[in-house]
Amino acid sequence: MTTRRNFITKSILGGAAVAVSGSAMAMPAKSYRKIIGANDRLKVAIAGLGRRVGAYIEPVALKSANVELRYLCDVMESQREKALKNFTEHIDYTPKTANDIRKVLDDKNVDVLLNATPDHWHTPGSIMAMKAGKHVYVEKPCSHDMNENEMLVAAAKKFDKVVQMGNQQRSSNHTIELMKEIHAGAIGKPYKAVAFYVNSRGPVPVQKKAPIPQGLDWELWQGPAVHRDYTSETWDYNWHWYGWNYGTAEAGNNGTHELDVARWALQVEFPQHARVEAGKRQFKDDGWEMYDSMEATFSFPDNKIIQWDGKSRNGYNTYGAGRGTIIYGSEGAAFVDRGRYEMTDRSGKIIKEKIAGSNEAGTALGGGGDTTTAHVVNFFNTVRGTEKLQAPIDDAAISMAMVHYANLAYRTRKDFAIDEKTGRIYDRDAMALWSREYEKGWKPQV
Repeated sequence: MTTRRNFITKSILGGAAVAVSGSAMAMPAKSYRKIIGANDRLKVAIAGLGRRVGAYIEPVALKSANVELRYLCDVMESQREKALKNFTEHIDYTPKTANDIRKVLDDKNVDVLLNATPDHWHTPGSIMAMKAGKHVYVEKPCSHDMNENEMLVAAAKKFDKVVQMGNQQRSSNHTIELMKEIHAGAIGKPYKAVAFYVNSRGPVPVQKKAPIPQGLDWELWQGPAVHRDYTSETWDYNWHWYGWNYGTAEAGNNGTHELDVARWALQVEFPQHARVEAGKRQFKDDGWEMYDSMEATFSFPDNKIIQWDGKSRNGYNTYGAGRGTIIYGSEGAAFVDRGRYEMTDRSGKIIKEKIAGSNEAGTALGGGGDTTTAHVVNFFNTVRGTEKLQAPIDDAAISMAMVHYANLAYRTRKDFAIDEKTGRIYDRDAMALWSREYEKGWKPQV
């Protein structure tokens, strides 16, 4: 799979307008030690101090992680103050706070950026960090669109940086155990996976022009997105649902995780075809501008299929859990979520199960827990050269592509064929949405 991934990556980069060679993710551990010693303390900055920031307290505060938090960066003053208070309850020093990520990245003493900004900042902010010599842990979705997906992989290679996406279930011990069982033939030949997410989100306000909230740098919050006047409720989470300028809808917000597990289980890469049925089904007159229900089907070589069932605002318990992945094989099936797994034989009898006791959050806003901690620490140790990434960006970007295909199919109201080797789409309308428009002067360059 590594050989095939290298081939795919080279194909991707053909459209990224850069010439690079080799893989930063495949570098031997000793190469990283030339940059940062295996026992050296990493200097860390966190950008984006919203709901996700609490998940970083434990991995940063762990003595064994051996890191120093240098900066807490956010464009909202109240979030900087809140994060500083929360972190200093767990560490015995005081990090600096900053409004502007560019100031943070100018500090040559910073080794690592934890990028937890909104979706429209993920790729631009990560590329800025790599250009400034930083390694990057970027939350899902690692990219806003397919063009950014390619650019992020290209940048990691060009600047020779360790880049991991926050698909933290890749560092879940019970999930790793199940994947080994599946790949060893425990349920026969895997042929289908159903990835699902169920929530009962309520209505969101219709956007109205409003004063910029006190303490918010609205222009910098928008950054690379096309700038506009502030509308009420936008900056605080609802940007996810207020159009494609900022968010990637529920597929990007949560589908990334389960689709990644599904692809991992089936050992597939780019699909050959994508088909979607989606729409806004609940609260028809509220401010939600995207689909809130989606069923997507991806077809792969060797007659393998992955389906995504995402229901944002209808909490019917279809699968017995709020989120997870079901894998079907020729001799049985398996289910896995963030807390447990089970395998059954073909008759449906449970042949093996494990309750992990994980405290990783499921559908709660923000999340965090032991699996996130393990994933971030894995990233830290890979920067030092003592481990290998659980979710290297060249592989994670292939899972991310499935999210973008789903969104493209919804936006064009079409299904389409995909080149399984390069990930390119055989549809002119979908390719017209391959990249997005940027605010003048903010377009990322590799």
